[in-house]
Amino acid sequence: MPVLQQAFRESVGRFRADAPVLILGHNDADGLSASALLARVLAQQARPHRVRILGRGENPWSDEMRAELSDAPASGLIVADLGVREGDILPGTETVVIDHHVPTGTPGSATVISGFHMDPVPTSSLLSYWCAAALAEVDDLLWIAALGIIGDMAEKAGFEAMEDARKRYGITALREATALLNAPRRSASGDAKPALDLLMKAGGPKEILSGEHPETALLQAAREEVKRELEAARRVPPKVKGSVALIRFHSPCQIHPLVAQAWRGRLRNNIVLAVNTGYRPGWIHFAARTALDLDLIGFLRDNAPPGADQNYGSGHRQATGGALRPEAWNMFVEKLGFGPDLMVQP
Repeated sequence: MPVLQQAFRESVGRFRADAPVLILGHNDADGLSASALLARVLAQQARPHRVRILGRGENPWSDEMRAELSDAPASGLIVADLGVREGDILPGTETVVIDHHVPTGTPGSATVISGFHMDPVPTSSLLSYWCAAALAEVDDLLWIAALGIIGDMAEKAGFEAMEDARKRYGITALREATALLNAPRRSASGDAKPALDLLMKAGGPKEILSGEHPETALLQAAREEVKRELEAARRVPPKVKGSVALIRFHSPCQIHPLVAQAWRGRLRNNIVLAVNTGYRPGWIHFAARTALDLDLIGFLRDNAPPGADQNYGSGHRQATGGALRPEAWNMFVEKLGFGPDLMVQP
């Protein structure tokens, strides 16, 4: 941990002073918590900053994101919970990448704060909490790190920070707050801004749940929307070919990871693919989960169709997924042994 903190402190020390720090973060509970922790510690230091949460189909290594970043000068970039991939995100700009997923390349000259090789693997929020502690006192923000830990299903991994947060804030409040924070990005709108806004001003998980801030009602409405869509999708029976069980449905909500996780426990001898044809126009999104001791990233790599790009096959060994264009999707499912009934019209 001290080595990571020193690397973070030194990299941030090289940020220029003529523009705000830009934080790029993922829109799930872990990414939002990491972003909020970093933003709040910069605010403590009265350091100008802004947060850009990435939504569906966005990644910081894309040409579109590079063009956007070039139009908005930043003194430095902090990229949280968005992967570790090949190449500079914004050449010439000091960059810190904080992440816990399986790296797929070297991000140019960026300083990488990775938990991938630790045991247990810390979430991006916990890594960000450790990094933030290198700049200021952050003990009162421990609960935010805990939300990210719970959101990435690492609650029982044995982190000391999680146990401390459990005692101080109560596990029920922490779990409920995490579920609310995750709801907006799964909704049809995909707008996680209310969740970030709550994390930026709340003093603890109970304040998030209290209703004293208007964002809580927005999160609750998103949660109900996702619940309805999930209940419908979970009634779809799987189709099995060899070791692969595929569940296909059509929803504007990001429920495919939840469906895959639900079936993972029931299909313990299969690789589960939950496939959503309605999440983003022109794309087939899927989540892959398994209870087997398998490397799903390796499985997807071995079965990658022509056209698979940076939207495909990143994440964790037993929890990954991706997005494919219809033509590539059809080749993918055909290679897995499925017939025309699971293909889509290009």
